[in-house]
Parts: sequence; C-alpha cells; structure tokens
Amino acid sequence: MILESHPAGGRLRIAVLAHLHHPIAPPFAGGMESHTAHLAAGLAARGHHVTLFAKEGSVAPCRVEPVLPQSYAVAGYPDSDGRNRQHEALDGAMSRAATSIRAGSYDAVLNNSLSPVPHRELVGIPTLHVLHTPVLPRLADIFGAPAWEPDPLHRHVTVSHANALEWRRWLPDIEVVHNGIALENWGTGVEPVPGTAAWTGRITPEKGTHLAIAAARATHTKLQIAGPIQDAEYFRALIEPELDRDVTYRGHVGQHELGRMISSAQVFISSPLWEEPFGLTTLEAIACGTPVAALPGGAMAEIINGDAGVVAHSRDAAALARAIIQARDLDRAQVRNSARAYSLESMIEAYENRLAAVSAVRPGPQERHS
Repeated sequence: MILESHPAGGRLRIAVLAHLHHPIAPPFAGGMESHTAHLAAGLAARGHHVTLFAKEGSVAPCRVEPVLPQSYAVAGYPDSDGRNRQHEALDGAMSRAATSIRAGSYDAVLNNSLSPVPHRELVGIPTLHVLHTPVLPRLADIFGAPAWEPDPLHRHVTVSHANALEWRRWLPDIEVVHNGIALENWGTGVEPVPGTAAWTGRITPEKGTHLAIAAARATHTKLQIAGPIQDAEYFRALIEPELDRDVTYRGHVGQHELGRMISSAQVFISSPLWEEPFGLTTLEAIACGTPVAALPGGAMAEIINGDAGVVAHSRDAAALARAIIQARDLDRAQVRNSARAYSLESMIEAYENRLAAVSAVRPGPQERHS
C-alpha cells in the first residue's frame, strides 16, 4: 500500500528502478548506470529512504534489492527468438520489482529503466518516469494504444530538449532535467599533450568509434579510446584492426584514470551516429576543460556551446576532422566554465522536487486498489 503521509522532515520513501542490463557499480557500463548510481546516492544523502531495485552486483549507499542474477548476460543484438526470450527474462525481473513496490510502503517511484513494465504495472502509484532514450518501440506500443491515457499519478521527464521532441507526440507535458555530474571530480590539473585526442563511451556502432579514428588520422592526431566493448563483432571488425601506436585502446577504466586520460588530451572526440539523448561523456570532457569536437545529432548542439567545442556540420569523418582542428585550441578555462550549468547537485535537486510533487498527488480509493 502507499502511505497517506510522508516521514518526518519531508523525507520520502523512494523506490528506484534501474535499467537491468548491467549492475549499478563502477566502472559503469554506460551513462544510465552512472545516472542511476548518482541519483540513488544523492537522494539517500539528502535523508530520503531509498531502495534500489537492480541487477545483482549493484552497489549503492542505500538498500539494494537484486531482481536479476548477475550471471544473466544481456545480448546487444540478438535475433528475434533471442530478443523475445531476453524480453521475457528482463520483464519478469521488472515485474517482480513492481510487485515488491506494490507490497511496500513507498511514497514515490523513480523509474530509471527502459522497461515497459512500470508503465503497465505501477498504475495508481505515484511514479516519475525518466525517458533516457529516443522513442523505443515497446514504449511506443503502450503510449500509442488507442485507449491509452496518461496516469494522473505519473509524470515524465527526459534528459534534453532534443530528446523531448519526439516524446511530445504522446507526452505533451514531458519535462526536461539535464544530466549532471560531480564537477569537482573531473579535471585533474594534468597538462594537455598537443596532437592528442580522447574518445570514451560504449563501443557500439551507434557511438561511431570508427569515425572518431578516421577523423583523428585525418588530422594526424593520436587517439586514446576507453570504454566497455558492448558489440564484440563491431570491435573486432572495425576497431581492433586500427589499433597501433597512434590509436590505442585503454580498456574499461575507472573514473580516476578516465579523468586523467581526458584531461591530458588536447581535444575530446564525440562521434554519435544516432540521436544522442544527452552525451554524458561529452559533459565529462567539458568539465575536464578539454574542448569537444562532435558529430551533430540529438543533444550535441544543446550541451556544446561555442566556448566548449565545435559541432560538425555533417555526420562524416571529414566534417569531424574539421571540427577537431577548430576545437582543439579553444580556451580550456572557458570550456570548463561551460560545465557549471550541469552540476550533480542541481540535477538531484530537480529530481527531488519532482518526486515530492509526484508523492503529494495522493490516489483515491479506486486508483489505490486498481
């Protein structure tokens, strides 16, 4: 059941639903895992009673409820049968989390997953849904159903104005809460090495690592790459053959090493080939004071202003190479100053305020027992 009053001091009982592909533990598999970890920790630090529903192996300074074994491996691009089996496993785990939430005493739910299950199974429960990606087919099936109407106890946010555009087809009231990072943890005082670049993130086709390599070579720039290999075939076919003295792969490294690597680069390359919803690694580079050369798409132009870097005019290696040349000598103090609008504190406060607003809309008897 959902209690009718909040704990003393305005503290909320918050259930956080994580994306279940990876444990919420460093080194983070991607931006969603990092976002979930910092949100759960930040809300707990503000005195709220937080329970994180996540894959086994997750680590957080709050109560953690594992709902999927750590041994369950999520395939990146399975065939139809494999995808259906994977959906069944992931949906089953998320459904177990929803059942626990319904049986618990939570004031609000923060749905930080990409699952359709919370939209179906948390009806009548105050829930803040965070939509981290462009529109996904399984969510579009829910929102596009003829009889679907927004639950009055649910609110929706996304991470950039660019990403909100397509969602507004079904969710005209969707709000934007930009991602934030602990700015003080980025920027190590390491001097940049002329003629060098860094690229970090998930190594998958949509992240365009191969184009970053091509652009670096076109500008005679040495490139260091770091991040988890999430598409092994892509890595073997297009990335590994390019590795040499000028293009090196550092592996999936921790934050401290990552910060030193980015800070030591003259330029950071961001090469999304999809509509990038935000670009957390790009923000980390800006916070290090490392100017960014980026392909256009999604939120790149939204977070990279003229002081922070250069967004290419087209999605090809030649345009990205020109952006590298234009960006690499930008003033690093001005680059770093551009990150101040994206602090972790402001992000957590924005979510805290929205969770308080969601929890204040109390269900009536019919909604509560639906």
